[in-house]
Amino acid sequence: MTSGLILAAGSGSRFTRGPKQLAEFGGRPLLDWALEAQCAVAELERIIVVLGAGAEEILAVVELGRAEAIVCNDWAAGQSASLKAGMRALADSDTVIVTLGDQPLITADTIRRFLGEPAGTRAVYQGKPGHPVVLGREQLPAIEALAGDAGARTLLTRGREIECNALSPLGGLDIDTVDDLDACLSLIQPPM
Repeated sequence: MTSGLILAAGSGSRFTRGPKQLAEFGGRPLLDWALEAQCAVAELERIIVVLGAGAEEILAVVELGRAEAIVCNDWAAGQSASLKAGMRALADSDTVIVTLGDQPLITADTIRRFLGEPAGTRAVYQGKPGHPVVLGREQLPAIEALAGDAGARTLLTRGREIECNALSPLGGLDIDTVDDLDACLSLIQPPM
């Protein structure tokens, strides 16, 4: 079984305009884009979105589609905490395709490209590591040992890399600040 996992638990402390996952992007909350992309991949049997900071507010606004939300109560411990929570919820999956809630331009086609890839596979955009990444059941013990904001990057150092720039030229962009949001919007919207 292949599942999808969206990590969206952080507080977005560098984002100064309210909850980052609810920031308007193209007329919709930022998190909607990641959810829509994963939900459009029919081959993903389950999709989990991990929330933390502002979970109640996010759940009141965001359309989950066929995704299930779980809340990571120790989200402040860093991305490793939300990754652990999501992987525990998907422990019965053979592989899990992981994306981030603040990368709205990763497309469903990009996610589909990772179906059938082995655990340890990751996207690169013009050689720069990014998402999606593929994690597997065999990596669960190593994931449980992670701490802080490291995520799974240490588990991917020797894995397969797939260049995704042609599939999703702007997919490698993530939104950490209001300036990032404005810059990303300017790339997809023609000037007025």
